[in-house]
Amino acid sequence: MELELKEYFSVIRKRIRMIVVIILISCVVTSLLSFYVIKPVYVANSKLIVNKSSIASEKDYLNPDSVRSNLLLVNTYKEIIKSPAIMDKVLDLNSDLGLTSQQLIKKVQVSSVNETQVISVSIEDGSQARAIRIVNSIADVFKAQIPLIMKVDNVMILNEAKVDENPEPVRPKPLINLIIAFVVSFVVSVGLAFLLEYLDDTIKTEQDVDNYLGLPVLVTINKTTKDNFKKHRLDKNMKQVGETEYASVSQ
Repeated sequence: MELELKEYFSVIRKRIRMIVVIILISCVVTSLLSFYVIKPVYVANSKLIVNKSSIASEKDYLNPDSVRSNLLLVNTYKEIIKSPAIMDKVLDLNSDLGLTSQQLIKKVQVSSVNETQVISVSIEDGSQARAIRIVNSIADVFKAQIPLIMKVDNVMILNEAKVDENPEPVRPKPLINLIIAFVVSFVVSVGLAFLLEYLDDTIKTEQDVDNYLGLPVLVTINKTTKDNFKKHRLDKNMKQVGETEYASVSQ
């Protein structure tokens, strides 16, 4: 059965309580999870630059081939950073982290902007101070170890991660989570309302009788509640009492 636009709004209005309850439950649960259950995660970022060697001449530095070779080295350096050769050294300097080299490798994110010689190293952790300590330690160890590994001294620390007095966690984002929860719960609840309406094949109105059976409606019976029965019984009892009193007075 194809519903017209007015019937769409009629279905939503009929199931509005269910829709509101689903949205409220979803938003409340999302708020509780975002503020009290999910632990905040902070990110610290340090940047390295693949530059000329300390013994290279200015002529070599300005040479396009030299720049191109540095760009090609960036991808190699990204892999070296996320290797046990670097992470083991970092863990030796930070023995209190309680991590293995493989666990630390999974926490490290290394990226670079296309056609640049800048490498960005980032760490996510539940403590901002701990994340800063780890990422700065990785940058220092990599800068110190690269001359031993590649036999070239062409890495410099562009900037280190610094402590933020008012750090904002990268996740969770309570406001964004609430918006997503509201939109998703609204779509789901409205879809559920139309599904229930589609599955409901009971005949409830005169229009349903005409649509499904093609017969005229001869009699309608109004819906009666328990309160109506109570009111009718009360009126009947009051009437009986009145008649008795009237009879007693007549004597």
